[in-house]
Amino acid sequence: MIELVSATRCVTCDVCIKACPMNVFDRAEDGLPVIARQEDCQTCFLCEAHCPTDALFVAAERAPLPPARLPDEAALIASGIMGSYRARLGWGKGRKPPRDFAAALTLSQAQAAAPGRVPPGQPRAAQFGRVDANGSELQP
Repeated sequence: MIELVSATRCVTCDVCIKACPMNVFDRAEDGLPVIARQEDCQTCFLCEAHCPTDALFVAAERAPLPPARLPDEAALIASGIMGSYRARLGWGKGRKPPRDFAAALTLSQAQAAAPGRVPPGQPRAAQFGRVDANGSELQP
C-alpha cells in the first residue's frame, strides 16, 4: 500500500498520478502528489515503478502500516528501500534488469496461468521444459 511521497525527491511530474489505476493521489496546491485515498490502493506498485526520482514508498502490506511501523523518509532512503521496486525492475538511468528477471516460468506455473498456452515473452521451449536455469532455450 502506498505509504509515502517524498517532498524532497518529488519533481511534480504527475507520473504517479497518471500511473495509478485507482486514482489514489490528488495534487496539492504546491504541486506535490498527496495520498488522498490510501484505502483504494491495490498495492500494484505502478506508481513506484514509474516514478523517475524514486520518490515513493509502497509497502507490500495491503493495509496501511501503523505509524509505529512506518519508517521515516531518511531511514527508507538510508536503507535503500525508497524506490527499490523500480531498481529491481532495472528501470531508470544506468540500471539494468537482473539477469534472471526474464527467466522462464516453470512449466507448472505456465500451465496454471493458461493451460496449453505459453505466456507472452516465454520461450516456446519452456512449454516442453527445454530451458536452462536462466530461461534460455536449450538447443536440440
